[in-house]
Amino acid sequence: MPSRPGCPSVAEEERVGTEELLEALRELKVSDLLVQTLSTVSSLAYHRLSPEHHDLEQARLAIEALRALVPVLAGSVPPELIRDFEQVTANLQLAYAQAAAPT
Repeated sequence: MPSRPGCPSVAEEERVGTEELLEALRELKVSDLLVQTLSTVSSLAYHRLSPEHHDLEQARLAIEALRALVPVLAGSVPPELIRDFEQVTANLQLAYAQAAAPT
């Protein structure tokens, strides 16, 4: 099916999409990806500690991931961001202990 004048073909659109993706990957920093990942993991941990979505194993896994990855970011992101993630980790550990305590 020939493309209409002024309209890019599917192949041209795919090529442009691929080029945009490659450019985004060139600009992406691992530290940015880790920050986003840790933010998502911490949100999931809080969610898994809530009474309606209680899943201690998933919360524990998220806490352990934070404990492992936050130190890796030191020196690559501002120190206040490291402190924030360390505080989130500590808060999650306390919330986990409360959630795991027998009632």
